[in-house]
Amino acid sequence: MHLIEARKSTKDRILELLKKEASMTVAHLTGQLNITHMAVRKHLNGLESDGFIQSQDFKQPMGRPLQIYTLTAKGESLFPKNYEGITLEFLQDIQAMYGENAVEVLFKKREERLTREYSVRLADKSNPEKIRELVSIQNEKGYMAAGVQVDEHTYELFEYNCPILAVANQHKEACRCETRMLRNALDTEDIQRVSCKTESDDHCKFRIKFK
Repeated sequence: MHLIEARKSTKDRILELLKKEASMTVAHLTGQLNITHMAVRKHLNGLESDGFIQSQDFKQPMGRPLQIYTLTAKGESLFPKNYEGITLEFLQDIQAMYGENAVEVLFKKREERLTREYSVRLADKSNPEKIRELVSIQNEKGYMAAGVQVDEHTYELFEYNCPILAVANQHKEACRCETRMLRNALDTEDIQRVSCKTESDDHCKFRIKFK
């Protein structure tokens, strides 16, 4: 969902208003958007079902409770943040002070941490279940992932977004660590990175084979 465009959808405008105002009622949103009360509720229901917003009843001295809408953590994640830029600056500073080896140690620590995290969630699952769970994990982390079963033993993992692309463009070790982590977490050595966004491909793609 693109929030910064010349022409925004009604859902994008609702998300932006909630970001600016922190919380709003249906009546308040209706006045800001210049559409019907029913249309606003339809968009709100969709956004709430998708997990981008949440509602809470607020009791009034008289009359029915007011429904107050706010962004969820998932909704907040749609708005640009500069965490990646700050991370890249820190890595550059560490490299300048302690050398390239220190940066490689940091990536290795991250690889070990993610391997433990993924392994717990993928343990005791069949191969199709592992891929489904892996897709879920990657989507939680913002990779816009999808999985496809090619044959009985072969799967493909697609990642249409890379939350650490700026870092990976400067430090290819990030991509190598991710591939090793997937091999260890999925318990198969036969994983190939077929395409990569750091090489100007449209998406990252892994081919995964189980015995």
